[in-house]
Amino acid sequence: MQKLLSYMRSACQQYEMISDGDRIAVGVSGGKDSVSLLVGLSELRRFYPAKFDIVAITVDPRFGGEDGDYSQIEELCRRIDVKYVIKRTQLAEVIFDIRKESNPCSLCARMRRGALHDAAKEAGCNKIALGHHLDDVAETFIMNLFNGGTLDCFMPVTYLSRKELYMIRPLIFARESDCRRVARKMNLPVVKSKCPADGATERQEVKEMLSALEKKYGDVRSKILGAMQRKGVNGY
Repeated sequence: MQKLLSYMRSACQQYEMISDGDRIAVGVSGGKDSVSLLVGLSELRRFYPAKFDIVAITVDPRFGGEDGDYSQIEELCRRIDVKYVIKRTQLAEVIFDIRKESNPCSLCARMRRGALHDAAKEAGCNKIALGHHLDDVAETFIMNLFNGGTLDCFMPVTYLSRKELYMIRPLIFARESDCRRVARKMNLPVVKSKCPADGATERQEVKEMLSALEKKYGDVRSKILGAMQRKGVNGY
């Protein structure tokens, strides 16, 4: 956890993600990344120079038409003294049953993000923290390069003017393996995704491609982030 906290503090300070009095909604899908982020921010608030509060929010797509079971996340939030909100939606029905999307990930991400924004406002938050890590940075950069021919990626800090919310990503210096290690060593509850498209996405293909390249070229993901920082791509 100390290594993860070091990465998080470095990102928060370098990109001025957190200010005094912030109330931050932590988007918790139930996966290892978002749960590690939640516990990391819970620890960080004890010693970070700026004082802030956090609220954990889960947007439940209700796969199969049933409420997701987030009882273990609820228990974790009780343990670390964090308010927990579950926002039930009909996302799965809209995407898979009504629209029958052949490429559902993009629409699902937009709809889930919209529901998260609304829930954050309802909870009185001014910022939303997402669990995107360094691997996500590199994968998104490559996907945008290959698909659109652009040097583009999500930003460390984004202001959503229509919602008057800031989006922050405190894990951008941490690797996916760091989140996995924290979740395992701390025995954190991880909710397995019931999404029919889980593990069969373009992002998964890019993940495997980068892993293969790293066998020959070393830490390709960190090199991509370093190149983005040197060129100032999207505020990096």
